[in-house]
Amino acid sequence: MRAVTWHGKRDVRVDTVEDPRIEEPTDAIIRVTSSGLCGSDLHLIEVLMAFMNEGDVLGHEPMGIVEEVGPGVTGLAVGDRVVVPFQIACGSCFMCDLDLQTQCETTQNTEHGTGADLFGYSELYGSVAGGQAEYVRVPQAHYGPIKVPQGPPDDRFLFLSDVLPTAWQSVVYADVPPGGTLAVLGLGPIGEMATRVAQHQGVERVIGVDLVDDRLRRAASHGVETLDVRDHADVGAALREMTAGRGADAVIDAVGMEAHGSPVATIAHKAMSYLPDSLGQKLMTTMGVDRLAALHAAIDGVRRGGTVSVIGVYGGAADPMPMMTMFDKQIQLRMGQANVKRWADDILPLLSDDDPLGVDDFATHHVPLSQAPDAYRSFQAKDDGMFKTVFVP
Repeated sequence: MRAVTWHGKRDVRVDTVEDPRIEEPTDAIIRVTSSGLCGSDLHLIEVLMAFMNEGDVLGHEPMGIVEEVGPGVTGLAVGDRVVVPFQIACGSCFMCDLDLQTQCETTQNTEHGTGADLFGYSELYGSVAGGQAEYVRVPQAHYGPIKVPQGPPDDRFLFLSDVLPTAWQSVVYADVPPGGTLAVLGLGPIGEMATRVAQHQGVERVIGVDLVDDRLRRAASHGVETLDVRDHADVGAALREMTAGRGADAVIDAVGMEAHGSPVATIAHKAMSYLPDSLGQKLMTTMGVDRLAALHAAIDGVRRGGTVSVIGVYGGAADPMPMMTMFDKQIQLRMGQANVKRWADDILPLLSDDDPLGVDDFATHHVPLSQAPDAYRSFQAKDDGMFKTVFVP
């Protein structure tokens, strides 16, 4: 089959690889009909390269048709149309019973001290082949795949794999009080969807913060107040000015480690990319630092006693945090990978013909797998109006 594969720093290719097969009784094989390109995929060709291997299949946002199921898979049949959550969970362990599927104890990567296996996301998360491919093997298929109706186009349901539950969790964790203000830092796909979810859930005032023109326009088009970073050297001060001097009741950091503003972290990331994998892994897991501009802005811009919800991905092990400020302001801090199955039942009823979250036209580009290398480059450079890309095998 054809698949999008990793070959090094900013080196993504489309290769012919072996077709996946049933390896465990609880596996299923899915013929992929659509698969998203995520901002987190860019981390694999920059920051987390030490944990990648030549030829790794990328992608963690697939959906498609069930082609084969193992003997231990119940509730799923050949021909079913399914969305595949980005994490792999068993559904019956202590953590899954707590609806913390990203911490599943059956697939947890204890050797790396990390959570549940993720599709297409490095040795840190199981080195499981991803879904930017013609077919994907889905472990724990007795629990993970979410069946969706036949009929509507894939875009109606595809974002249930990651974007929708990730944005949904970020808003729930933000816990905006009635009549309160939510600021969302970063208006990429996750941040933009978080603004829509917040509005749907009744948050009265949503402020979106970014520095890309088309992203600011997109948010403003559905009633989000926007703050252009290029016009404000101090984002926290700007948010306080917009909120009677207090700051937002809650702030979502939807940017993560790729935030601008830290030359030291940028140099460190580049330096690690030239080290042998064994040394790079050691440094990343003991001395790794992130660009923390967005997180610091969130902490600065939230009001005293407010909540910071971190949904942007961070990977550093030695990030300096402004603990005095966090303690003094009595900030509540919530974070983590989205627990897809936890939120699926809340979101599915919204994926209806009236499309309240605007999923039908959320993607800006639909391209064949053969164009994946160009798509990765354009997405990283924010060229060609590329906001959300879907690969169509």
